[in-house]
Amino acid sequence: MVSRAYTLAFEGLQARPVDVQVLISSGMVNFSIVGLPDKAVAESRERVRAALHAIGLALPAKRITVNLSPADLPKEGSHYDLPIALGLLAAMGILPAEFIARYVTIGELALDASLTAVAGALPAAMAAHDAGRGLICPAANGPEAAWAGEEVDILALATLVQIVNHVRGHQMLSRPAPGVSTAAHGEERPDLADVRGQDAAKRALEVAAAGGHHMLMTGPPGAGKSMLAARLPGILPPMSAEEMLETSMIASLAGALQDGAIIAERPFRAPHHTASMVALAGGGVRARPGEMSLAHNGVLFLDELPEFSPRALETLRQPLETGEVTIARASYHVTWPARFQLIAAMNPCKCGMAGEPGHACRRGPRCAAEYQARISGPLMDRFDLRITLPRVTALDLARPQKGETSAHVRERVIAARDRQLARCRKLGMSEPVPNARLPARVLEEVARPDAEGLTFLTEAAERLMLSARGYHRILRVARTLADLEGEEQVRRAHLAEALAYRGQPLPTAGAGTGAMPVL
Repeated sequence: MVSRAYTLAFEGLQARPVDVQVLISSGMVNFSIVGLPDKAVAESRERVRAALHAIGLALPAKRITVNLSPADLPKEGSHYDLPIALGLLAAMGILPAEFIARYVTIGELALDASLTAVAGALPAAMAAHDAGRGLICPAANGPEAAWAGEEVDILALATLVQIVNHVRGHQMLSRPAPGVSTAAHGEERPDLADVRGQDAAKRALEVAAAGGHHMLMTGPPGAGKSMLAARLPGILPPMSAEEMLETSMIASLAGALQDGAIIAERPFRAPHHTASMVALAGGGVRARPGEMSLAHNGVLFLDELPEFSPRALETLRQPLETGEVTIARASYHVTWPARFQLIAAMNPCKCGMAGEPGHACRRGPRCAAEYQARISGPLMDRFDLRITLPRVTALDLARPQKGETSAHVRERVIAARDRQLARCRKLGMSEPVPNARLPARVLEEVARPDAEGLTFLTEAAERLMLSARGYHRILRVARTLADLEGEEQVRRAHLAEALAYRGQPLPTAGAGTGAMPVL
């Protein structure tokens, strides 16, 4: 008789059901696992054997065959230990087969029969909910799995013997409580008021937050580029419940959830410029999520942008357009969500002081030209905002007063985002999106300038030889500027400011919209 337990194989965020079939038959004494197991799954034999011995059980001196079905699906990871052990206990008559069949099971066994936390408990619980089953998992994963909802029956085990005692009524396991959300810890976030000077850059950061635009900051060392980027999450709108769940599922599969706490704050990822293409996009033997996916629904900050390898930078182009990153392998493809807001920073040249008064670059204009040429034109064209930060003066640092707080700026950003989402719903869009992600046909409808603005934009596009992508990105930024002012019509002033963000020097501190250069 074949006993069955049920578990999962993960392909990106998708959880594929796996049927663990266990057969104990007469024949030569052997314990084999078939069904495309990787090295970690093949080693389950020894961990399961030792764990059963630790609770006073010995495997029968018979032929034991474990089949992981479907057999053509690669099985990776140590979370197959527990379903294999439960399948064996059912085949040995220690656990009822109908009880095991009601649950999806994940967990790694230690040699003393204790259970070790595994990655992917939250998506496993969601998959169990969709399949109408409960979840058996390690106790350390219980708070994380509990976020799947009260209707999912969750058994969180500290040791293997607990499941036997639970079934026999000797020790009833209680349902774990969800982990405390990271938003409830009250951690103080960096505040925009701490940034001295750079008033025009703060304005650009607010525009980027309001429309979800990608932004590139260029300036000398110490201009405050990293400080500004670190304060962007504090002015972004809060995540929706769906965004929290999806972001937490990615972190769960990467093993990055702490204490089972769901991620309630937008992620901020800042990889070092030595990060490889695989580190950014994801991959490796098990096709794990990279920095792009870990920044999903949040911010990916790339400091010293030209110092990243060209291969790594070019992997950004597809996710910036599609919101997904696909990792191709010979036997399968894995797609991870990667809808992030890209914020990048760079020095104007290798030495960092090109164009600064009183400083002479050692190699002259060639230094800046060659340094900036490390970023390809197509990638540069994907930045809606390209701003130049001046050096922070001693007078800026000596100012006693602070600027606007992140809370005040965030109120304006949320109001602008609400206008954008309401507009999308009015147009009947199935997924309301910020201006940066509007389809071109919708953008041309909602961001159509008035007559004066259209003439201005047409002349500017011809003089600057804008690409179609550049033309639409100016419209997107102008639409966001109008939303920040609560205006329905995109006007010439909005287009002028949007054009100023396409790589021209920023206006002086304190200048309003009307102070933007006119082309």
